[in-house]
Amino acid sequence: MKIIRSKSFTADRAWGALDIANMNGITTRLHWTDQPYKWHVNDGEEVFVVLDGQVQMHYRENGDEKQVQLDVGDIFYASVGTEHVAHPQGAARILVIESEGSV
Repeated sequence: MKIIRSKSFTADRAWGALDIANMNGITTRLHWTDQPYKWHVNDGEEVFVVLDGQVQMHYRENGDEKQVQLDVGDIFYASVGTEHVAHPQGAARILVIESEGSV
């Protein structure tokens, strides 16, 4: 059993993570960051939940770049092949659920 106080989690670098669970190859990780990630496409699906802070999510649909503001409690679902990059607006804590070993 684990109880995790996400609001107090920090990392020593941007996108540092705390591994919470691995359930049959699906990982759940808590990330802390204050820097953008990089444009990427995951090997599988991804669920991205903002627990603290705000994140400007950039993504491409049919070659067009779009963006959406994600606030606390908002969820971004990236289906297979969705190219995206997260830009936190200051410090943010994010729960990410994805296939083990995904980018």
